[in-house]
Amino acid sequence: MRTPTWEGGKGMFKVKTFGMEIRPLKTMHELAALDDMVNKFFVEHNAKRVISVSDVATTDDTGETIGIIRVVSYEV
Repeated sequence: MRTPTWEGGKGMFKVKTFGMEIRPLKTMHELAALDDMVNKFFVEHNAKRVISVSDVATTDDTGETIGIIRVVSYEV
């Protein structure tokens, strides 16, 4: 998938989406793994600064949380 970009006054801004499955009794470990994945991405892609971070839970048909989607925007 192509990463959306746009030119700002100082640099280029990009948006990236990450997803993670959430399993019962393992949520803290999975959230830490998601944080590590996002931080590694920023380092590998030479992000100058983070503009925004947004998390949203995904649910199944019973309303139980089964995953999380994190969307970040950053400047390169």
